Amino acid sequence: MPKRRTSEITERTGRVAKPGPRPPDAPSATFVAIDFETATKSPDSACSVALVRVENDEIVRTESHLIRPPRREFMFTCLHGISWDDVASAPTFGELWPMLAPMLDGAAFLAAHWAVFDQGVLRACCAAARLRPPALRFECTVEWAKRVWGLRTAKLPVVCRHLGLRLEHHEAGSDAEACARIMIAARRHVARRR
Repeated sequence: MPKRRTSEITERTGRVAKPGPRPPDAPSATFVAIDFETATKSPDSACSVALVRVENDEIVRTESHLIRPPRREFMFTCLHGISWDDVASAPTFGELWPMLAPMLDGAAFLAAHWAVFDQGVLRACCAAARLRPPALRFECTVEWAKRVWGLRTAKLPVVCRHLGLRLEHHEAGSDAEACARIMIAARRHVARRR
């Protein structure tokens, strides 16, 4: 069945069609889930990052690292448990990112839960380190969860409970893995409905 353009649906029904989740590139397209934890409200204050690479809907590689932010101030230790003492000898983002960037090779997109946050952190950290940010688009698993499963609230713990996923919230490795598994489940759900 040919896809109808929004204008065609609007003309036929008189209603504006609400866009659904962006169709996946292919059910098996490679992607990388990413999650940052920050020390403060400043987007360049990343203190932890995790990347989870997915190929053919299987997790094939996971990296999780502490990062020494540019300033010693920490506001969110109560959330993620990370303090300056934990990161004082960790690499800076500028030192770490060139080792992690090859994980993105061949990926179709980056996935993040509340992507606007992680995309902002990635861009700010790249700018502070004078590194070029990846040219990949971001897919937001918050939006996918709301549209695919009709969840009214799509906070990470809520979506994980809905899907029966294990989560250690605000631990970057656990959050990134949960995001990857949400994206896998959402793509499979969409593919089954086609």
